Amino acid sequence: MKFKAICENHLFSKAYAKGKRFVTPSLAVYLLPDYAAERLQKENPMKIKVNRIGLTVSKKIGGAVVRNRTKRIIREAYRRVVRENAVKVGFLIVIAARDRATRKKSDDLVPELKLAFEKLGLVTPCTK
Repeated sequence: MKFKAICENHLFSKAYAKGKRFVTPSLAVYLLPDYAAERLQKENPMKIKVNRIGLTVSKKIGGAVVRNRTKRIIREAYRRVVRENAVKVGFLIVIAARDRATRKKSDDLVPELKLAFEKLGLVTPCTK
């Protein structure tokens, strides 16, 4: 299923200012409860609550090709984390790429993203 994207700048700003944050070497993840989740659930054809995701990759990281490739890799890593784990819903999640993310593949970003979600309380930590 395609995830719902954050398109408004004020939501990114709120997540940065008021949200919980966890930083890994490649990613910075910001988490904020989505107060519009109930309304969006009613509008959803399947009537399910979803997370809204925002991806940011700065121009400092590279040109358009590098930025778009990095966003594709982060999207795939997010899909795999959601597919493999029970992720809580009803949140605004902003994932900001850092410089190291450009040199990694989605296989390398999955553990970092899962760790960030565990620390932020989106996923229950696995005990192995």
